[in-house]
Amino acid sequence: MDSEKRKSRSMKFQKPGLDDANQIYNLVKRSQPLDINSLYSYLLVCAHFNRTSIVTKYDNQVVGYVSAYIKPQRDDTLFIWQVAVAPSMRGQGLASKMIHQILQRRELQEIKYIETTVTPSNQASMNLFKKISQDLNCDIKKSSYFTRDLFGESSHEEELLLRIGPLKK
Repeated sequence: MDSEKRKSRSMKFQKPGLDDANQIYNLVKRSQPLDINSLYSYLLVCAHFNRTSIVTKYDNQVVGYVSAYIKPQRDDTLFIWQVAVAPSMRGQGLASKMIHQILQRRELQEIKYIETTVTPSNQASMNLFKKISQDLNCDIKKSSYFTRDLFGESSHEEELLLRIGPLKK
């Protein structure tokens, strides 16, 4: 059996559980240029936002992760916070597959828009969300959101807001 068939057979997409938080933390830590958050924040994602987030496991190891939540005061908008894919799994469309899996969940049928923030230099994320908008046959709008000055003394780049939608379901 070739390696591609083995990967697809043992690849599991699921809602993250508390026991996934440590692996998620370590995956994000290895996924430059993502900002690493505390392990506690990943525990919260697994406990509070697991119906809108996803992990991909290969041989029981977390190799992909998307954290997302329904935006407060905008219950038709899914905000995607972080997307991480293990280096060994990149280039296979895993990030896109995880986002599509989230959107197919019954409890998210009212979602009409996807939003996320991306730094201008993060071409991989820009390409991912352009692909998602094309897959969904939706517009994508880009606007300034978190300007550089909001990050204080840090050298953090501006975060642009990407808005995809309305989704056609």
